[in-house]
This record gives sequence, C-alpha cells and structure tokens, in this order.
Amino acid sequence: MQHATENSRMQEPQFALSRFGPFVNRREWMQIGFSSMLGLCLPGLLTQRTASAASSTKTASRAKNVILIYQTGGASQIDTLDPKPEAPVDIRGEFSPIATSIPGVQISEHLPRFAQQADRWAIVRSMSHRNTGHLTATHQVLTGMPVPGLPEDLGQDKVATRQDWPCYAAVLDYLRPRSDSVPSGVNLPTFLIEGPLTWPGQHAGLLGAQHDPWQIRRDPNEPNFREETLRLLDGISLSRLEGRRGLMATVERQRAALAGAEQQLSGQYEAAFNLLISGSLAQAFELDREPAAVRNRYGRHMFGQSLLLARRLIESGVQIVQCNMGIVQSWDNHVDIFNVLRERLLPPFDRAVEALMDDLRDRGRLDETLVVIFGEFGRTPKLSVFPGNTKLGRDHWPFVFSAAFAGAGVQGGQVIGSSDRIGAYPATNPIGPRDFAATIFDALGIGPETTIHDRLGRPLQVCSGEPMRALYSGAAS
Repeated sequence: MQHATENSRMQEPQFALSRFGPFVNRREWMQIGFSSMLGLCLPGLLTQRTASAASSTKTASRAKNVILIYQTGGASQIDTLDPKPEAPVDIRGEFSPIATSIPGVQISEHLPRFAQQADRWAIVRSMSHRNTGHLTATHQVLTGMPVPGLPEDLGQDKVATRQDWPCYAAVLDYLRPRSDSVPSGVNLPTFLIEGPLTWPGQHAGLLGAQHDPWQIRRDPNEPNFREETLRLLDGISLSRLEGRRGLMATVERQRAALAGAEQQLSGQYEAAFNLLISGSLAQAFELDREPAAVRNRYGRHMFGQSLLLARRLIESGVQIVQCNMGIVQSWDNHVDIFNVLRERLLPPFDRAVEALMDDLRDRGRLDETLVVIFGEFGRTPKLSVFPGNTKLGRDHWPFVFSAAFAGAGVQGGQVIGSSDRIGAYPATNPIGPRDFAATIFDALGIGPETTIHDRLGRPLQVCSGEPMRALYSGAAS
C-alpha cells in the first residue's frame, strides 16, 4: 500500500491519552472511577512486576538505556545520509552533499549539525529487507522479525494483533520484570495509526498486554503537556492521596470483591499506588523544570521536546524510549519531497538530535545510552511523480536504506556497509532487521538465542540475527 504524502493531507491523530498505557483521558476516568483505576486500569501494565522472567542468555551489557529515533514513513537515504552526487539528476535530486567530521564522508546539506557530530556516529548505509508495506515493514524494524505467518517480502499491509512479535521494550520487560513501578519502555509522542490501521510492532504482541510499553499521545511542546499527561482526577492532589488512608480501605474492598484474585492483585494495587505518588517519574514530564536555554537548544517543536523528554525519562529509570519523529508516515515523501525535507523535517530533526547528543554527553549519559536513528525503509533512487500530483517524490524502497548508531561504546566516525552507485541495493555488508534487532538486544546484554514464551507457553527464540560487531570494533566494510 502506497500513500501519497503531501503531509498536509494527513490528519494528525487526536492526542487522546492511550488505552495501551496508564494515561487515560477524562472520559475514561469518569467511566472507570478513581478507585477502580487503581485496580483495573493499571494492572495491564503492572502485572509485569510479579511475572516470572523467562530464561535469558545474558551477555555483557553495553547500554543501560536505548533511545530509538524513528523516522516513521521511511526517510530517503539519498537525501539524508547517503547522497549520490555523481548519479544522474533524476536520482541525486536537488540537495548538495556537504563534508562531515569523518574524512571523506558526505551527507545532505540540510543536516549540517549532524555533519559536525558525525565523528560520534556510526552511519550504516546498507540496511536492507524486501517488505514494501508500511505496516509490515514497521513491524520488522521495531521487532526484528516479520509479522508471524506472513512472508518477509509482503507488499501489502496488516494491522496490529496480539499474534505479532513483541517490540524491544516488551521483550526487555518480559525478561527483566521490574518492581519499582517504572515502565521498561515508553513510546512517544504519537501512536502510529492511520484511520483504522494500527501499525504493528508497537506493543508486546504475543507476550500479552501486561508487557506493553507506555504509549504517550501528546506533543511535549504543547503548553499544557505536563498537566494533561500524568495526573489524578480533578480535585485530587498527591498530598491528599497520600494523606487519605481511606483509599486503602477502598482498595481492600475492591480486592475482597474480586474473590480468588487477591494475591495476584495485591502487588498490582501497591504498584499502582506507588506509581501515582511517585515523584521521580511524574517529574520527568515536567519539562518546564528545564532551563529555557536547554529547551530552546532542542527546539520548541515536537521533535525537539520529544527528545528532551526522552532524556528525562531515561534519567527517571525508563530503559527504552522510542521517539516517533512526526505523525504516522511523516517521512513518506511520495510528493514534494525536497520542500518537505528542506522546510519541515530536516532542520528540526537536525537541531533536536544535536541537542540530545550534546546533552547526553554533558550529563555523563552518552556512554551508557545507545541512540539509534532509523525508519522502516528508504525511498526509491529514481524520482517520480505520484498520480494526481505534479511535484517530485520518491516511493517506498526497502532494498537499501540508512541508519545511524551512537553512544554506549559505539565507535563513531565510521561508515558501515555501502550502497551501489545509485543508492538502490547494498554493495557491501547488507544488514537486515534481524541483525538490527540482535544489535539492540546485544547492547542490552540479551543474547539472540534467549528464549521467550508466548501466552500459550510455547518457547520462542527472541532473535535469529547477528549483532553488528563492527559498531564497536571499527572493522566496517
């Protein structure tokens, strides 16, 4: 399925708070009721706190945290990290290449800040798979596996189901259940959905909803972001909650009413209560605690404030944060690609990534945080006109695309793999979604051969790929 994306035609989804996480909107609060929320709204997430971990083959962890910077829709490799200045004009496009801090390596002129920081990054120019559909390709790169039961080169799309493979944060949560009420993973600031089509790969899939990462559906750049994201009912303050021990009596009555589930729910109620009164996680969402200069450095836009929030979340204990750069398919530039990239996407992206990298370094977090930039695929080498439009664009192209890795021991200042002379196929070292996933798991100390179990108890190998060792050795090819 191909979607013409003059991005103006896409309606940004309402940022109603997600049913996949503990953030519920006003209507849901009224339907559930306060005390019911403690027992029935949060347990979908909080049962993980008492779940038993699966067998896990541990390796030496390189990363304490992972920040995934996701270019939803698929960014053009040629117009970003893998320019082809010697190719014909209908391939190389309008942008000129510029030098980077890596000798002999050029990238797009509209990523000047990234170019200056390139010595911190390992640029991968040979990412590759065969899936041309947005939804199924998204599943592949966010989980490392094709949608179960479907061919890897599926050219159509399939919505999310509970038979899907789990995302990285869900696997981590399953293997290493926490007891501190802090989620293992958070996805922000948008949920990848268009009309009735929900992108697979965003949740725990076959592991069950209790391992879903939190889904935040609000733009952190909105003035009321803090108040609308994590709060109690109107009129119920944290101090009142802490002081009202009658709450516990309500909890006990609910617990008694759910005969046979008391023991299981006890830990969930306690964790839910601790979550609501915990200051550290709630404060992560209070972006106005940051100096104005810091917020300005990231950029007062969704990209910038999302990456700032990601940094604050990992400092509060969240281990994997996925930041979607735009609404669903923002980078799906079938139409008017050069204006969209030049005016709307690349400048704020470039600024936000630079600020995040500087901030992580200055705060001593870069050595323990793996930062990854990627999309579900790339764009066609040859420019074309989408039916019904007159402005040039590029269509879906999974056969070669680019990604970038930094932090947590990654040896920056290198290029891994290469594409051919027109940016159409890998020329060296093709790297598929399985290897991409194995690299993320390996950084977290999870061996690819680790076993997980689906909801029926069937054992499954978490990943069948090979980690990209060249990220750390510098032996790129």
